[in-house]
Formats: sequence, structure tokens, C-alpha cells
Amino acid sequence: MQNLTELKCTACHRDAPKVTQEEIAELHPQVSEWELVERDEIKRLERLFKFEDFAQALAFTNKVGELAEEEGHHPALLTEWGKVTVTWWTHKIKGLHRNDFIMAAKTDQLYES
Repeated sequence: MQNLTELKCTACHRDAPKVTQEEIAELHPQVSEWELVERDEIKRLERLFKFEDFAQALAFTNKVGELAEEEGHHPALLTEWGKVTVTWWTHKIKGLHRNDFIMAAKTDQLYES
């Protein structure tokens, strides 16, 4: 299986398939620190990242925003003092797509660097 950070997001259309439970079982171990959550009957990937202060949290938020623009896939971002919550899901299909797992892996990579 190819490392998710090496992949690019693909254009997603309203009729694109959501990932199956089998695909989630295959992909989730690569982003194991991300929680699978469901809000408004929509499955999402969510992770809380911790920082020493607001400035570091804001800098990370901006990096995630730049990555999102590059990939054409955008998360929900909540920036607070010392923490950032990032939530990925595909708005067009109201659920999880392979792109969300790719972006979660790339977000982890940003955090580690």
C-alpha cells in the first residue's frame, strides 16, 4: 500500500463514492491518531493538535490552510490558545473520501516537521 502522504487529492464530484468500512479499516491505521467522528450523520476524521501558545497554533493553522489550498480540499479548523482541531470530510458527498485520509496524513506530516 502506498504511503498516503505521497498521494494527491483527486477532484471529487457529488456522485463520488464514500469510502467503505473495508477501506476505512485499510486507511485508518495510517492516520491512527485521528478519531472517526460522526456529526449531523456525516462521518469525519478529527484530531486535536497541541502547542505551547496561540502563536504556534496559529502558525500551524496557516500551514494547514496553505496545504488545503494546494490540494483543493479544505478542512474545518478551530484555532484556540495552545491547540488546533482539524476536521476532514468531503462536503460534496457528505462523508469520507480517500482524499480525507490523504489530507489527514499530510496534516500529521506538517505537525511533525
